[in-house]
Amino acid sequence: MGTIATSQRGSPLRAGWIASCLWVMLASAASAQQAAQAAPSSDLLIGAEVNEASLVEALSPDGVRKRSLRVKATAAQPGPARPVRPSASLLITFLTGSSTLTSTARQQLDVVGTALKNSRLASYRFTVEGHADPRGSSEANLVLSRQRADSVRSYLVDTHGIDPARLMAEGKGESELLNTAYPAAPENRRVTIATQVP
Repeated sequence: MGTIATSQRGSPLRAGWIASCLWVMLASAASAQQAAQAAPSSDLLIGAEVNEASLVEALSPDGVRKRSLRVKATAAQPGPARPVRPSASLLITFLTGSSTLTSTARQQLDVVGTALKNSRLASYRFTVEGHADPRGSSEANLVLSRQRADSVRSYLVDTHGIDPARLMAEGKGESELLNTAYPAAPENRRVTIATQVP
């Protein structure tokens, strides 16, 4: 039985050790990339981030963009530049396959209702955008997202007395996923409140 050198350059032992190190490094990098892709988007307001001050800042056209706020640009079109639409994406939760608001969702919408009455926002109108994850058919997801937007609008009107003329409900279906790496992620079943800028 022959011996394997352990100190010579290019020996089988050294080549195997290098290959193992490279494999571990590549596997670690791939895991880190997958974790980053599956993590919730920082564009989503969650938990304690849903407060009157952050919502007013996000939705006010004269507000300053913060870390967890998403200012959506309108589609590029020829001619003069169109203004950006201040918006805030919220993790408003619903029962599976339903447009029924959960108790947590109602608590968050209570904060939204207060923010919409704030003097900085009182003169503006808003679009309530419902979003769905891509499970199910595109047609069903579009209908469900519209029903969810309607539920949010109705809650704000009925419970907080927001003028119905200030809120327009719109279903986006699965067309604007925040987490494309994990389509079933809860942030893909969100509601976005966008200020209507003239």
